Amino acid sequence: MFNQWLRENKFAMWLLTFLRVYIGYEWMVAGWGKLTGGFDAAGFLQGAIGKATGDHPAVQGWWAAFLENVALPGVNIFNILVPLGEFLVGVGLILGTFTTFAALMGLVMNAAFLFSGTVSTNAQMLLLEVLIIVAAANAGKIGLDRYLLPYLRGLFRKGGHKTTHGGSAPTFNKRTA
Repeated sequence: MFNQWLRENKFAMWLLTFLRVYIGYEWMVAGWGKLTGGFDAAGFLQGAIGKATGDHPAVQGWWAAFLENVALPGVNIFNILVPLGEFLVGVGLILGTFTTFAALMGLVMNAAFLFSGTVSTNAQMLLLEVLIIVAAANAGKIGLDRYLLPYLRGLFRKGGHKTTHGGSAPTFNKRTA
């Protein structure tokens, strides 16, 4: 019942738009700050690894092992992916473009920050992103998804999309490709 309300109700559509733009702004500003201000994840990663010790560790051992053995050696990649990812999630949410995917990627980053022992606004944003994901297309109706999703559905519909002259666009299958 609640899922249906989130997916179909016009009031929910407006509420989700407000939440989407708020979360998008937070992501975009965070990403832009890292893109323009110089960002090095090494200190954050080392701090998170350090939180995996003691009587009441804030970071679970399996996550600390991932950070120590994958993320820290690949910190140069994370120095690009994190700020760019944050910025693009923000832009996607603000514009309402690939809204569900943008919210999912934001949720993944918020979960990673929570796993790393950083609470801040991550739990709140994660919960709001869940609402956007559950709402699916209704969360992006007041945005570019209103036009983009029907266009993409037409492209991927069996038999291709209709052209302006009434014919079908060519389709490809295993025999013709």
